[in-house]
This record gives sequence, structure tokens and C-alpha cells, in this order.
Amino acid sequence: MSGALLPLFVALPLLVSAVLLIVGDRRVLHAVGLLGTLLLAIAGGVWLVTDFAGSGGAVAHGVAQWPVGISIPFVADMFAALMLTVTGVLTLVCSWFAYASGRAATVYFAPLVLVLTAGVNGALLTVDLFNLFVFVEVMLLPSYGLFVLAARHRGTERQVMGARLYVTLNLLTSTIFLMGVGFIYGTAGTVNMAELAGRAATDGTVAISTAVCLFALAIKAAVVPIHGWLAVAYPATSPAITALFSGLHTKVASYAIYRIYAVVFDGDAHWLWIGVALCCLTMVAGVLGAVGEKTTRSILAFHMISQIGYILLGVALFTLAGLAAGIFYLLHHMIVKASLFLSTGAIEVRYMTGRIGALSGMATREPVIAVAFFVAALSLAGLPPFSGFVAKFSLILAAVDTGHVIAVIVMLAVSLVTLLSMLKIWNGVFWGSARESSLENGGGSGAGGGPAARTAGSGAGAVPEPAPATRDDGTVATASGRRISAVLAGPAVVTACLTLALGLGAEVLMGVSTTAAEGLLDTSTYVKAVMDS
Repeated sequence: MSGALLPLFVALPLLVSAVLLIVGDRRVLHAVGLLGTLLLAIAGGVWLVTDFAGSGGAVAHGVAQWPVGISIPFVADMFAALMLTVTGVLTLVCSWFAYASGRAATVYFAPLVLVLTAGVNGALLTVDLFNLFVFVEVMLLPSYGLFVLAARHRGTERQVMGARLYVTLNLLTSTIFLMGVGFIYGTAGTVNMAELAGRAATDGTVAISTAVCLFALAIKAAVVPIHGWLAVAYPATSPAITALFSGLHTKVASYAIYRIYAVVFDGDAHWLWIGVALCCLTMVAGVLGAVGEKTTRSILAFHMISQIGYILLGVALFTLAGLAAGIFYLLHHMIVKASLFLSTGAIEVRYMTGRIGALSGMATREPVIAVAFFVAALSLAGLPPFSGFVAKFSLILAAVDTGHVIAVIVMLAVSLVTLLSMLKIWNGVFWGSARESSLENGGGSGAGGGPAARTAGSGAGAVPEPAPATRDDGTVATASGRRISAVLAGPAVVTACLTLALGLGAEVLMGVSTTAAEGLLDTSTYVKAVMDS
């Protein structure tokens, strides 16, 4: 792909978003515009992956052909191409779920998701730290809007608190990141990572300035000690938006940490022990936080924190094996975590509760969703033949090679507790008799309030029936005996199949992840592409 096409990853979603706002409330046109744009973005990402497969390399473009240091630079290599592809797939699947669940029935949903997509793509492709700040803000502004849409008709105290925390935390971290960018410019005279390549390894002032940016990104990624915000904020919105955010925001922050440390610090081993320690603490804090939670999304949100520790351990090891395993884990986790949020989200949408113990017997009543959850849960815990096993096993081998025995012990112990947490959800929601699913068993909304499930019929064959609830478009979802539709279950099934496919075909993904890791170990090609653009 020509580097001149890279700006289209940002320009096209913004353009389509503006057009959809102009045409007004035409729901079919909005759905077609959103899904069509996402399919084009995925196709572009796949094209880039095939271009870089095997040989690696990078393509770059300075907008309007201004010289380096003045132009808005876009650059793609294998790592960026993989992220573009997977984030596009997840945005498409989560948008499908939002439409199926009725959460997209508003004129603003598609434009907001498209602006979010433009921000994600820009953050993945930019090589300029100030532009990274700009694109992160482009990601966050529509995210605030999506939070508002999710709570517009049924905002509870917990939802309002979560939204307030999400906005406040991100404004604070954006301010810290911008301060770091200012410090870098004041000490180095540039914020272009190609021009900063290796500077932090030799210049202490640049290292400290860049560390401020990494600190802000670590907060956005929910790294210990500032991690609790995610477990409060993410379950406070709708299941569709929780799943969408799980695959985008913290993962873009993780990607940026990989990129900045590889290029600006040149993988300086002097500071890696700090990363290993923080990653281990994040794994433990996240998985222990999940133990006491009582809703499916709260448990899964804490596990997101724990898994961030695994993801960032790859860059903390900073070997070829470690980086490849970390990238593999990042891509695997984006798919698996979205699958878990989508499967439990389908139950929450249909039965109006995500509280452990409020429902049971879902494995009998909803076997398709149960299988999708079971597959993703085993993959998250790291059992074969799923992608989680390959990801964790590769990361463990990389840690053994570098002598980090404590990190290996932590990974194994956390994996065991993760499996126990998945069994807690399985036993509390999917196992047992459907007759036990009743209001007396503690119904409640997974988001902290809402109508509980009620039981239809009587006897051993009774099944839970949802109470009426208000959708985002203001319509009332009346109770009925219908089960989860194939359209609503589809996103969870597709992502569960993806994690199984990635596990069975792990050699392919590990191959491209290794190519991406080679580009991080030796950034000369990446830097040269930018300087020549």
C-alpha cells in the first residue's frame, strides 16, 4: 500500500461521520455508512498486513508533503497494521451487537463510533507525540458521548459515578501526557519519535520527560497503582459500549507504550525491572479485585486490569520472544475479552440482569451463548487449544529465558485464579436449574440498577423472563418468552470462533507477531521511512 493512502484511515471515518450527521435520522443509511466504513478500514489493515508479512518494512507519509518536523506524519509497520485490523474487526462486531441490542437506535451512535474509529486509527499511525495526544482526544470525545447515550434513559447513581470518573480520569491523564509532550519539546526541540529515536537512552532529561508520557499512558492502560477507575467506569455503561471500549482504549495505550519505549528509549534495559514489577503487581491486583465482585461485567472488568499486566510484560522483557509474545497476547486479549463481554452482555440485555445468582440454567436455555462464553473463558484462563494458551505459554517461555522466575510464578498463579473466577460466572449464571432463576435470588442490573429477571411459568421447566425496560431510543422492551436471538448472539459466537481459530492456527499469528517484534527491536526501518517521507 502506498503511504499516501494512510491518512484515509482517519479522513474517511471523519468524512462519513459528518455526512451522516447532515442526512439526519435515517437509520438504515447510518448503519450502512458505519458498517461499510469499518469494512473498508479492515480491508486496508489486512492489505497492510499482507504487504509486511515475512519481510517487515514500513510505509510513511507526511500530509501535504511538508518536510519532517512540520507535516502531520503517518507511518505503518506490521505492528500498526495488526492493530488496525483487529480494532476494526472489534468495532464492527461491537457495532453489530449495539444494533442488535437496540443500543444504536439514535442518530448520534454511528457518527460517534466513526469519530472514535478515526481517533483510534490516527493514534496507531501517528509518529508525532503531540499528534498522538490529539488523536487520543479525538478518541475520548465521542467516548464521552457514547457514555451519555448509554445512560440517557436509565442512568443510575452508579452509572453517573462511573461516567464522572471516566471523564475526570481521562482529562487528568491527558493533561499529564500533554505536560510530558511539552517537556520533551523543551528538552529535545522535537516531538517526532523518528527524530527522538534512542535519545532517552543517552539523554537523562529526555528520558525523564518521556517517562511522564509513559506514566500518563500507564494510567490510561489501568496499570497499578492507578487502576481501580476501570473497574468502576467500564461496567457503568451499556454492554455494547463496555465491549467496544475494552478492545480500544486500554489497548491503544498499551500499543503506544510499546512504540514509545522501543523508539525513544531504544529498549534501554536499565529501566525494564520497573516494568516487570508493575506488570506483576497489575496481574495480582486485577485478579484479586475480581474475587469479591457480584456482577459479570465487574468481574470481567477487573480481569481486564489483570490481563494488562500480561500484555505489558512483553515490552518489560524487551526480547524478541518477549515482544512477540506480548503482541500475540495483546491481539488475543482484544478478541477474547470482547467475546466475554458480548456473551454476558447478550444475557444482560435479554434478561435485564448481570448479577451473579439472579439467573441460572442459562446453559440449558441459551446453549449457544453458553458455548461462546465457555470457549472464551477457557481461552482467557490459558487452556489449550485456545489462543490464550499459546499467548501465556509463549510469555512464560520468554520470562524464563530472561530469568524472571517470579514473573513466571505470578503468571501461573493468576491464571489459576482467573479460571476460578470464570467458573464463578459459569456456576452463577449458566449452571443449575432454570427454576432457580427468580426475583428472590437477587436480581438486579449488571450496571448497578434496573429491573430484575422474573420467572415465567412454574415447575422445573420455568425460565426467567425479563421485566420491561427502556431502551436508549425511548421504546419499551416488553417481556416475552423469546430467547436470545441469533442476531444478538452472533457477535459473541464470531469472536469465540476467532479465538479458537487463533489457537489452532497460532503459528500464523505468532509469525506476524514476530515480524512486528523485529520492527520494535530494530527501529531503523521505521525511522528511515518517516525521515524519507
